[in-house]
Amino acid sequence: MDVSVAGPPAMRAPERWLAVLRIAVGAWFAKALFTKLSVTLLWGFLPVPSASDRWQHVMPVLVGKYAEGNPVAFFRDFLQNTVIVHSAPFAQLTALGEAAVGLGLVFGCLTVLASGVGLFLVLNYALAVQWQGSSQQGFHYMLITTLIVILATRAGRTWGVDGWVRARRPGWWLARLPLG
Repeated sequence: MDVSVAGPPAMRAPERWLAVLRIAVGAWFAKALFTKLSVTLLWGFLPVPSASDRWQHVMPVLVGKYAEGNPVAFFRDFLQNTVIVHSAPFAQLTALGEAAVGLGLVFGCLTVLASGVGLFLVLNYALAVQWQGSSQQGFHYMLITTLIVILATRAGRTWGVDGWVRARRPGWWLARLPLG
């Protein structure tokens, strides 16, 4: 007698829940579009995204506060001697990086690359604030774990551009890349 027991309805399609998780984490990163980015006119007519003036002024102050009591010597030195000294390019990189990760995860486009870059960003944020308290640590550990799950399961293949490209053009070079 063969009796198959079906799991709860929600777990019959776990890839959909991974897609929901991917979109939620992507939305958290994509908030950089509104909080850290503005549009600048390059050569007076070409609109390009850039770090907002507010973010360029706030970022070095935050980094200075994080570096001040950081017990991880190499990272404290990196923050004080590199990030604060060159705060404008680092403000651009963090703002554009968070926005790119957010858009990549929300739309499921190059999900492995987006979650890898997000993991790099969050690991650096965690190193910067890990000494401040357990609430900071818990948030970053949860985000690190979530990004590892998204990266390992290639969650962009469900409800994402990665899955759409793979289904419609399986032989295309972009579909064969291990980035989605």
